[in-house]
Amino acid sequence: MKKLGLIGGTSWHSTIDYYRLINELSANRLGDGSNPPLILYSLNIAIMRTMNTDTISAEYISIAKKLELAGAEAIIICANTPHMIYPVLVPRVNIPILHIADAMAKEAHKLNISKLGLLGTRATMEKDFLKDRLRKEHGLGTLTPGMNAREEINRIISEELTRGIFTNEAKSYMTGEMAKLKLQGAEGIILGCTELPLLIKPEDFDLPLLNTTLLHAEMAVEFIFSELAL
Repeated sequence: MKKLGLIGGTSWHSTIDYYRLINELSANRLGDGSNPPLILYSLNIAIMRTMNTDTISAEYISIAKKLELAGAEAIIICANTPHMIYPVLVPRVNIPILHIADAMAKEAHKLNISKLGLLGTRATMEKDFLKDRLRKEHGLGTLTPGMNAREEINRIISEELTRGIFTNEAKSYMTGEMAKLKLQGAEGIILGCTELPLLIKPEDFDLPLLNTTLLHAEMAVEFIFSELAL
């Protein structure tokens, strides 16, 4: 098994799910009660809340280098939004970084869908770091909610979900916006914040939901058991 480095903490609630899923999926493969070697660095989410790209980049570069020195053979960033610094991070380490958008795309192609609604933080919905990779690398289109809805979704994520607050009111608001995206032609919905799958379950909506936490964890496990490095 290959040794994987995880950068978590954004938030710790979803990082727990990453850790659990990677171990559970690996244990199912092994069938003997053992688990894979993992190195987890959980950073302070306050770094992300600064939304200062230079500060965030410097922190992630420092952590990635530490994980590499500790023996990690690949890195997984346990959140969607920090992938905005992926292009800066990749040249600074000598091991692969498993991109969350590639995990989304694999599932979308499996489901034979090409237009996806995207929910997440305001940065995830408004910036191009996920949307461009999905379009350019995988031929997938994305739809996002309107400006006012993006503000409210971001508020719910930052003020509630990342603090472990999950309410029926938040779920109702999110599914209402998902319904609007469906009317615009979305064939599936990307739960593009790793806290969203903790709030919204597959039975809550009538389109396929791309659980980015689960999909990214599955990608991580594929690497752990791969014969050759990426």
